[in-house]
Amino acid sequence: MSKLSLITKGFIKENPTFVLVLGMCPTLATTSSAMNGLEMGLATLFVLVLSNMVISLISPLVPDKVHIPVYIVVIATFVTVLQFVMQAYTPSVYQTLGLFIPLIVVNCIVLGRAEAFANKNGVLDSALDGIGIGLGFTASLTVIGIVREILGSGSIFGWKFISGDGILAFVMAPGAFLALGYLMVLFNKLAKK
Repeated sequence: MSKLSLITKGFIKENPTFVLVLGMCPTLATTSSAMNGLEMGLATLFVLVLSNMVISLISPLVPDKVHIPVYIVVIATFVTVLQFVMQAYTPSVYQTLGLFIPLIVVNCIVLGRAEAFANKNGVLDSALDGIGIGLGFTASLTVIGIVREILGSGSIFGWKFISGDGILAFVMAPGAFLALGYLMVLFNKLAKK
């Protein structure tokens, strides 16, 4: 597999949200706006790339019986670093995403990539896989957030361009399911062409 395809597969072929249907908890909960989706995607990208690299390095040393707990400790370490950095430098982002930052530890995208890719490949390939899957996840969350924000409040990234109120359901939980469902259908229809 070429280095470029390691990055691009996360956008279409192995998109975590629209194809693999992984990471639904942050997808549905944090995409009430485009900015929230972007921020959550970038946080996951950070953890994904660094944990993939470390897991790729240590996987030959870790016995098979304990590899999952070891991977979770590695992922939890990077999530903790991310939390501290966000609390220190971007407290408003940390406040907005709240509980969903620590939940990155158990996000099936991160652990799945560690198990399916990073423990079987080199550091560079694992980093590129993390970048590709992370960017695909970030793009998915951002697109869902854009749709929900436009339909729910008539704005995009906080910039209001439609006067009046939007469709309240799109700002709430049902809107997440509707937006995700229709975007999955559209994405899969376009990906098959």
